[in-house]
Amino acid sequence: MANRKSPARSLFAPVKALFVGDASAGILLILVAAAAMLAANSVLADEYNQLINGKFGWYPHPKLSSVHYVVNDGLMAVFFFVVGLEVKRELVGGQLADPKARRLPMVAAAAGMIAPALVFLAVSGGGEYARGWAIPAATDIAFAMGVLGILGNRVPASLRLFLLTVAIVDDIGAVLVIAFFYTDQIYITWLIASIVVFAMMVALNRMKVSTFTPYILLAIVLWYCVLNTGAHATIAGVVAALTIPMHRKDGNSMLERLEHGLAPWSAYLVVPVFGFANAGVSFTGMTLQNLLDPLPVAIAAGLVVGKQVGIFSTIWISEKIGFAARPANASWLEIWGISILCGIGFTMSLFIGLLAFEGNQFLIDEAKIGILIGSAISAVMGYIVLRLSTTHPEEDCDDQGSQIANT
Repeated sequence: MANRKSPARSLFAPVKALFVGDASAGILLILVAAAAMLAANSVLADEYNQLINGKFGWYPHPKLSSVHYVVNDGLMAVFFFVVGLEVKRELVGGQLADPKARRLPMVAAAAGMIAPALVFLAVSGGGEYARGWAIPAATDIAFAMGVLGILGNRVPASLRLFLLTVAIVDDIGAVLVIAFFYTDQIYITWLIASIVVFAMMVALNRMKVSTFTPYILLAIVLWYCVLNTGAHATIAGVVAALTIPMHRKDGNSMLERLEHGLAPWSAYLVVPVFGFANAGVSFTGMTLQNLLDPLPVAIAAGLVVGKQVGIFSTIWISEKIGFAARPANASWLEIWGISILCGIGFTMSLFIGLLAFEGNQFLIDEAKIGILIGSAISAVMGYIVLRLSTTHPEEDCDDQGSQIANT
């Protein structure tokens, strides 16, 4: 019996490792967001604003003149680097490497980005709000997986894997959106410099250089070059990650070792710091009417309605026409619950909101409100649906892995 289960355990081990601490990362983000909101609306509001927006005594770069910019343009590059590592691992040797396995998550993720954007534009009416169309298109993997972590093993492992894969594809789409739609001006000289540095990193990969130091040093240089191109510097994180070799010369995994080393720092430091620096919305001067303004309502509608409609309808249609089967051992009610959870947008949504309405603090604050409300509704609603709909007993994760391996 042990020998029969061992292949499944081996197959499912990397996925199971990703589920360890799901709830803790999500709960930490919730606490951080709540702390930022409290700080921005308490007697500590001035101290909070001074901490986040305070200027440095020296100016290394116009874009890095305050804590806020250092976090958003600098520290978040680490987050995007980890995203890039995760994307490459999945494309080369993970779920996205198999055309059949990636078919449904990729189509569902695309629909899960398009539908919220259309809902946003329909509700907001366009105009000055149009630049925010991509805000509800992103799913926050930490929050979503955190809710699943709270549910334990009640949710089928196939649905956990589906959500993870959709979120990865979602991240790819969000990075492309930032690169193509939120870059206003490109400085050619710095762009050429960025391409040269990237080419050097690719050359290291081709020469099978298997030490981290040259890659990290060139990644920092690439980040600085991209910072000066006019594009958002964090894109350099994803680009640099794609050059990291999958394996060393001795066959040991190089990319996974780097990803596993950086992932905790990203999940428990970078993203929480970003959340604390950006989730603090001051309600001073705001009225109930402001909460019902087109922008926050459109973002919340995009996350709550657009996400679940886009993803659930895609899965349903795909199975009905024979394009792809729904995740194994999952009922339609459970798939609906997972589709709702995809409407939790935080990190990437806040990030896009800052880019979309840069220079207009009022619209940025309204966007944050819409993100927080929409994400909270999606989290609670998704949890309730999954908690009440599950027909699966609490079972060992290895047994669920066996079910996946045998399908």
